[in-house]
Amino acid sequence: MTVAKIEDYALLGDLQTAALVGRDGAIDWLCLPNFDSPACFAALLGGEAAGQWRLGPAAGGVATRRRYRRDTLILETEWDTSDGTVRLIDFMPPRGGQADVVRIVEGVSGRVPMRMALRLRFDYGHIVPWVRRDGEYLAAVAGPDAVWLHTRAPIHGEDLATIAEFEVSAGQRVPFVLTHAPSHLPRPEPAQPERALAGTERFWDDWIGRCRYEGRWAAEVRRSLVLLKALTYAPTGGIVAAATTSLPEHIGGSRNWDYRYCWLRDATFTLQALLGTGYIDEATAWREWLVRAVAGDPAELKIMYGLDGSRRLPEQELSWLSGYENSQPVRIGNAAAEQFQLDVWGEVLDGLHLGREAGLEVDHTAWDLQRALLDYLEGHWRDPDNSLWEVRGPRRHFVHSKVMAWAGVDRAIHSVVNHGLHGPAQQWRVLRDQIHADVCANGFDVQRNTFTQYYGSQSLDAALLLIPRVGFLPWNDPRVIGTVEAVQQELDHHGLLLRYQTEHGVDGLPGAEGAFLACTFWLADALHGIGRTGEAVSLFVRLLALRNDVGMLSEEYDHVSGRQLGNTPQAFSMVGLINTARELSGARTETSAAASAQHLRD
Repeated sequence: MTVAKIEDYALLGDLQTAALVGRDGAIDWLCLPNFDSPACFAALLGGEAAGQWRLGPAAGGVATRRRYRRDTLILETEWDTSDGTVRLIDFMPPRGGQADVVRIVEGVSGRVPMRMALRLRFDYGHIVPWVRRDGEYLAAVAGPDAVWLHTRAPIHGEDLATIAEFEVSAGQRVPFVLTHAPSHLPRPEPAQPERALAGTERFWDDWIGRCRYEGRWAAEVRRSLVLLKALTYAPTGGIVAAATTSLPEHIGGSRNWDYRYCWLRDATFTLQALLGTGYIDEATAWREWLVRAVAGDPAELKIMYGLDGSRRLPEQELSWLSGYENSQPVRIGNAAAEQFQLDVWGEVLDGLHLGREAGLEVDHTAWDLQRALLDYLEGHWRDPDNSLWEVRGPRRHFVHSKVMAWAGVDRAIHSVVNHGLHGPAQQWRVLRDQIHADVCANGFDVQRNTFTQYYGSQSLDAALLLIPRVGFLPWNDPRVIGTVEAVQQELDHHGLLLRYQTEHGVDGLPGAEGAFLACTFWLADALHGIGRTGEAVSLFVRLLALRNDVGMLSEEYDHVSGRQLGNTPQAFSMVGLINTARELSGARTETSAAASAQHLRD
């Protein structure tokens, strides 16, 4: 199966789902109606037979150039051919009633022969729908799903696909609108292409106009914010980790996971990015999603949830899909949702505290929830866990997990002292000091002057770079400096950073993976924090160069092949870019230093 490189894709989105478009004009991935719904175009994971919508010059080939229109999610792809130049305008209008994908072919010069091939395959390529003509519309129905195509171009059936062959001259525009609706409902009215284009452009212009970041790398930050917004599920405020499933962390390997869900640990980093750039409404919605999702018995807290806060995300393998470049298995759902990851309790407490510190309206129901989480944390912080990296090996006493337990208790003390909320602050001070002493005694290698991945280990973990960031120790502490230097040296992957050394077998999985981009952003922050700012800036500039031509980053990068790896676009990577730009430009408050100082005062 031949598919585009991961970095060859651009994103379309309507704030409820997203599509990936290649340089050849093919939509190879789209789930309808939501991010986590079954895909109707799954060529990304199974070739064109698994569903694809290709639109471009009849002669084929990749585009000459492409770009997003200003700071929007309207994609313009152009081909220079021997017959002339043609432009394809792709977008998804922010969702009203139903989901629409609008594609407008525009002649720029000459007269260019064009070809459209629509292969709808529901349930991740498993179901070929029943297709029929209905006046000006083409209807494709299978089970609960119906998709309608509306176009003025002549269409015909060919080899279980819908084909349009036409020519476009300079100044001529030929639109195609694909609309999804439940199959038991009447045919919906499709978006009016030109009106929808103007409305979509206006939406994104208005949205990015609220950005308050004006520091260095402002254009890169704005593009990352637009992509982050595109990963937001508007009805609930949840933010998915990525738009895709099963894009491999190693080509041909089995580290292929479904990221179309909302991870709790992303909360603090995402809130920092949104609050720090002026997006109070989005931060508030994300916080409210967080409170709703985690409500209930603290012992039942999950590490991730569905878009609506649902908790059951059973993992299964789709045997009929060959996988991206034969990387198998293809998975939907995520078994890691059932893991015990201690750090999540701290992440939730830290995230809610951050919102409070930023001036979001105090939610006393949320404080009651936090107190319940603290009670659970007090009784379970000594338990081994699966770590933030969701290892599928034995549970261990991971240092980062303990540090985040400390951070959760620390933030509760600050809430009592600084915000007048009620709670046993002195009892929590004792607990905080116990956790701190335990980590320093059991998670620090005195001989090497570095914290370790887990108690008794010689291994390192990129998450150790967050120790000063959460205020556990100040940046100038020799143990912090030693840890930053050790992590940089031992987890180096051609100048970027691995999460940890997979060959040590700690994660219980076969094979290797690429450099983890979020961790490399953390390294840039850490180098800046210990005074090596010039080196930090150089690393950040290198990370910016790894983005594709439309500003997207996936989860990982392989220097040897020069390719992006993992699910895309990755929210954790985009958030890392935003927060590091703010850090290096001086736009971010030194919260970690302030937290350390407050810890000493408390």
